[in-house]
Amino acid sequence: MFLHANIIHLGGNMLFLYVFGDNVEDTFGHVRYLLFYLVAGIAASLLHVFTVLNTIDQSIPTIGASGAIAGVLGAYFVLYPRSKILTLVFFFWITIVAIPAVVFLGLWFVYQFLYGAIAAGGGVAYWAHVGGFITGIVFGVVWRGRRRKREL
Repeated sequence: MFLHANIIHLGGNMLFLYVFGDNVEDTFGHVRYLLFYLVAGIAASLLHVFTVLNTIDQSIPTIGASGAIAGVLGAYFVLYPRSKILTLVFFFWITIVAIPAVVFLGLWFVYQFLYGAIAAGGGVAYWAHVGGFITGIVFGVVWRGRRRKREL
């Protein structure tokens, strides 16, 4: 979870962590966030390993924090669904559009799931992203439920 293939891989992960990570950390607290991040990364890795068992891909090393960061995205999806994500869009011209988090992250998840399902590969561990995202959703739902009980 702490190695990256190149500066673009590291930069992409850091961009997503910068956009989504601070809000989730504010909600969970520093220590819980660290534990959550590590658990999401491990869960993501386990799903990836399970999906590549007995395939040619099992001999390819897996590096990167994408699975753990996908966990952060999953928690954000649950905790901040109405937040607007400023997104650079290329559609005849370049513009910035505010997209609701539930739409942005929902489309991101569908993309990861479909590419994993068609075995797109290409050096990307799509099922790690799916596993991390689902782990983040579970943590987000549990945390949201705990927060509501304390408010009552």
